[in-house]
Amino acid sequence: MNPKFSFLTLALCFLFTTTQAQDLTTQFDDIVSQYYQDDMPGATILIAKDGKPIYRKAVGKANLELDVDMVPENVFMLASITKQFTAVAILMLEEQGKLSLDDPITKFIPDYPTHGKTITVHHLLNHTSGIKSYTGMGDLAKVARNDKTLDELIDYFKNEPMDFDPGDAYSYNNSGYVLLGKIIEVLSGDTYENFIENKIFKQLGMTSSSFGNNREIVKNRVDGYEQDANGYVNANYISMTLPHAAGSLTSTVDDMLKWQNALKNNTLIKEATFNKAIKGSELNNGEHIPYGYGLGEMNLKGSKGYTHSGGIFGTSTNGIYLIDEDVYVIGLSNCSCNDIGAVTRSLAAAAIGKPFPTMKDVISLSEEKMKQWVGAYEFEDGAIRHIFMKDGKLNSMRESETNTVFEIFPLSENRFMFEEGNIEYKFSTLADGKRQAIFITDSENVGKEVDKPMPEARKEITLSNDILKQYAGTYEIAPNFNVEITIDGNQIFGQATGQGKFEIFAENETTFFAKVTPLKVKFSKNDSGKVESFTLYQGGAETVAKKIE
Repeated sequence: MNPKFSFLTLALCFLFTTTQAQDLTTQFDDIVSQYYQDDMPGATILIAKDGKPIYRKAVGKANLELDVDMVPENVFMLASITKQFTAVAILMLEEQGKLSLDDPITKFIPDYPTHGKTITVHHLLNHTSGIKSYTGMGDLAKVARNDKTLDELIDYFKNEPMDFDPGDAYSYNNSGYVLLGKIIEVLSGDTYENFIENKIFKQLGMTSSSFGNNREIVKNRVDGYEQDANGYVNANYISMTLPHAAGSLTSTVDDMLKWQNALKNNTLIKEATFNKAIKGSELNNGEHIPYGYGLGEMNLKGSKGYTHSGGIFGTSTNGIYLIDEDVYVIGLSNCSCNDIGAVTRSLAAAAIGKPFPTMKDVISLSEEKMKQWVGAYEFEDGAIRHIFMKDGKLNSMRESETNTVFEIFPLSENRFMFEEGNIEYKFSTLADGKRQAIFITDSENVGKEVDKPMPEARKEITLSNDILKQYAGTYEIAPNFNVEITIDGNQIFGQATGQGKFEIFAENETTFFAKVTPLKVKFSKNDSGKVESFTLYQGGAETVAKKIE
């Protein structure tokens, strides 16, 4: 081979690889800039491919009052990402023969009241125990200010009635992970804090990670923030004795990569053992649930992996690992108002070459070309969505949400996106002349054209205080992320964790909509007529929020 030709080939390959890396970095920067600005609470983000960082970014402020910029080395509360450490610690003890996942918890905590039910370690790990979660009891912001020993914390919730029989249902449960922390202490003869720090952090060289402590001086630790109607405020105080094995660990994005590499390389537990943590699990009736042990299954645009998020006063965290692509994304934010999960999902999609579109990708399309998709479509999940023109723009509306309308933006003649970017429509005309719409999120939901007229928008009505007050209470949208419904006379308000209060308006006795943002809430009652949950319709998605208080 000609040496000059060989050198030229290598040089061109290097140039091509460098250009690809620069293009990816630009994509990543564009995604991050959609969510964070330099003068607001921020985040640290790391993306790794084949176990090595390909993107490491700090954005925003670590401290607003002192105007301190975020740096990649900043330390954050992990919140519920802690659960994967707790789960692996339990699996380490299982491999050592110190427990079986089928052991009843009374083997380790003999005085725990199980109400005649058999609650196993497995039930604690996958949130199917039926034990009441202590974060849904009382005013968490007040309870969280008081230090408690581990036994005092368990005493706080242990006598509450069961929510359901063990294994019958899935309900995210912080109490279960506190009990796992207790089991770790019983079997190791040491504190949970020492076990995690000595058996995991030190073993893996996670030198910037520890059990949270509000009094210790921690280099590079960020300050946490929330948001109310007037802007950013300092986060509510929380004693780190309260989250314990469910959420008290702190770390950095660099240390979290060490952790993920240890999981992937089976450094702490065997592959077969770890598979139990990431393959989901089953209820008593055989129904599969995506949550395993401290981690949940995920499917991102056809790529399989596992994930977990965390949320606590002043913190939002999320980690994603895509198995076949060997891509890891971790994001840590110092404001509970920031949706770090949306950021990490978008970054992970871009990292595997399946990026979500952004408003930069929107094209100009004539009304005539947009009108070709106007009509009603019935989807596999039973939803009917109407596509219609208004003021020269194409819009989408679920038939059950006539006051919630979303503009959809053209990416091509037959592909349209919602403004958030991670929801799309792809339209086509079938061989029989009928039209089809594919509703794309992480998966695809196919809709067929149906002959249904557009429903009329429902009018706002006024409800009495007697009707409205039955809806007052706290509803859990996601782990450590609640919506507080309050009533003032004949007005009803919602306020999500770390966000401002807003009024919602009645369509009918159970269905309400907001004017400040396109969302809809529909309350549900049990057989006895008591309100038990609401369904949130927003951004084309449905989320059930269980009433916890």
